[in-house]
Amino acid sequence: MSFPWSAHAALRNRLCFRWAGAAFAVVAAGLSISCGSSSSSSASHNAYVTLPQANSVRLLRINNSTGAIAAGAQTAPVQGTTPTGLALHSSKKFLFAADSAANSVSVFNVAGDGTLTLSGNPTAAGSGPSGMVLDPSGQFLLVANAVSSNVSVYSVNSGTGALTEVSGSPFYANSGPTEILITPSGKFVYVANRSIGFITAFTFAGGVLTPVKGSPFASGGGVSAVAVESGEHFLYAANTTANTVSGFAIDSTSGALTAVPGSPFSTTAGAGPSAIAVDTANKFLYVATSGSSFSIWAFTWDSNTGTLKSVANSPFNLLSAGGLFLLMEPGGSYFYIGNQSGNIAAYKYDSGTGVPTAVTGSPFSTGSAPGKMAIAH
Repeated sequence: MSFPWSAHAALRNRLCFRWAGAAFAVVAAGLSISCGSSSSSSASHNAYVTLPQANSVRLLRINNSTGAIAAGAQTAPVQGTTPTGLALHSSKKFLFAADSAANSVSVFNVAGDGTLTLSGNPTAAGSGPSGMVLDPSGQFLLVANAVSSNVSVYSVNSGTGALTEVSGSPFYANSGPTEILITPSGKFVYVANRSIGFITAFTFAGGVLTPVKGSPFASGGGVSAVAVESGEHFLYAANTTANTVSGFAIDSTSGALTAVPGSPFSTTAGAGPSAIAVDTANKFLYVATSGSSFSIWAFTWDSNTGTLKSVANSPFNLLSAGGLFLLMEPGGSYFYIGNQSGNIAAYKYDSGTGVPTAVTGSPFSTGSAPGKMAIAH
């Protein structure tokens, strides 16, 4: 088979295609791409989004100056894969996708222009792989398997991206683990057990997960997403069914969680908080709900206690609800929310107040409902 590629390198206002033989096809997006130029206003960087209903992964271009998204090439559909979780290696040479329906992980090589080529056969995972994350060193990939209630851990070949399951994997992670987080130091791993409303905690070393004493820790009904501030002092969780956000202090030695004063914090003006993230400056916590109004919450937290406080005028009714994911731009200033209606909403936030405003042109179509998003910057 062959691959159509969308090139964006040097030619202004022109769309170019080239073909290369491979075992997996990448097809043109059918949506507009901003071809690269030397002007800062049109310079962009790459991002990727899984499309579960389309059984594929799409390349995106994010404008450096405006935060706007242009859709790029899309991998050819592979029926029965349903890619959901996504992780981009720190080298930006490999992209990993959790194929939930196929119970496997696909490895893609990333070309210089950002386009994807499937590398070899998918690697077997547990049942229902969903959330996934790379450790800070890039040596290990961790995958939460929702149906088999465990976490698979793989070593990553730095030259090829090939995955090898480590000894002892998969590790039991209580019922229905969906989302997974590793702290910036790589010491602790936390898994959201949505079906039981708990968070399972592990220490992590040499590819081995060891349960934290006292784990799992009660969070709230339908806990669906977790976030940690960069100092690793506090962890926050979005509880979809309970309509709350839980806050926990992290024991720096053991990784155990203790509820912060005032937790859980109500988000009753929204409907089902399901996505959460801390901004890159470690100043604001954002929470997205799938409700049609007042769908974005913004908080600050007390640096000593971890108690949350809503920023002025939060929650925000920006009429672009969605809670499939909330992802901060690594370079700061923007965040992105995946919507069930088949698009990604983009927002710029004020670094002083935390107040978000919609990026011009938002929301941006992805062709079908997005699963997860990863940004290369």
